[in-house]
Amino acid sequence: MAICTFYTVQSLNSISTPTNTHLGFHQKQLLFYSTSKKSSRRQSTTATITCSAENKTVVIGLAADSGCGKSTFMRRLTSVFGGAAEPPKGGNPDSNTLISDMTTVIYPPELTKPPKILVIEGLHPMYDERVRDLLDFSIYLDISNEVKFAWKIQRDMAERGHSLESIKASIEARKPDFDAYIDPQKQYADAVIEVLPTQLIPDDNEGKVLRVRLIMKEGVKYFNPVYLFDEGSTIGWIPCGRKLTCSYPGIKFSYSPDTYYGNEVSVLEMDGQFDRLDELIYVESHLSNISTKFYGEVTQQMLKHADFPGSNNGTGLFQTIVGLKIRDLYEQLIASKVGAPLEATRS
Repeated sequence: MAICTFYTVQSLNSISTPTNTHLGFHQKQLLFYSTSKKSSRRQSTTATITCSAENKTVVIGLAADSGCGKSTFMRRLTSVFGGAAEPPKGGNPDSNTLISDMTTVIYPPELTKPPKILVIEGLHPMYDERVRDLLDFSIYLDISNEVKFAWKIQRDMAERGHSLESIKASIEARKPDFDAYIDPQKQYADAVIEVLPTQLIPDDNEGKVLRVRLIMKEGVKYFNPVYLFDEGSTIGWIPCGRKLTCSYPGIKFSYSPDTYYGNEVSVLEMDGQFDRLDELIYVESHLSNISTKFYGEVTQQMLKHADFPGSNNGTGLFQTIVGLKIRDLYEQLIASKVGAPLEATRS
């Protein structure tokens, strides 16, 4: 496993471009800004990070706007890996425990052992090309404007007493930054979970029944897209009947090849919601390349977290499946890293 040393000192130097890896070691210099409590003057701190990568950490990028399900996805992902997310020992999960606002202090070197898998989750993990180059796999959670608006009305108007005008103003105020810095990241993602208004209810504007699309890029190493019935075909399927209970407006699945920002993709779609999660096994049995370790693992994970948001529709189903795919990708990457030195020794 890689070991990193962080050297943090006060500096006025600008940030430098990360260097390339040489002989198993790489070094990066980062610049942190903070404001002193005693004065409003902005100061800078540089941190030099030196890493020895015996076995490279598998790095996953997860991008989405605020309130689009990043935290829920992370809870599902950690469950697939058999654990639960833990906050940093420093306390506040959102704080950087290496840097304080006292920039005059020179911190001693601190050894940090990185995890075997690291998820960079937030608003902009794929915005910078240098960060994208570090990612082994990337996911974007894409909630349509119509669904966002319906959700925000439900939360802020019905539950918090905000006016419709103030909600609209809040959305419009954030839209330029979203369009410029967050939304463009989806073109780089290896998998996109897209949440749209249902097509099963004409003129629906409540956002309670959802149409969810799992867009999977073709040709990604260690990632084989999920398919329904027959790989590469165009499929429409209404599974409601004797084996799947469906109340109004029902459930519809579809699968087809497509293009997305110029990339060849496979798209799996679910419109509607489940009445009984224990019957999900019927749907699971018709999906292939879902990277389960045993029959019914998707259904088991969904039942385990039935109280999570989206567990009765395609958001929960596709988040769970992507979590299983990431586990499979991680295991293949680790196996390839272990096998590579052996092959080099033999040759």
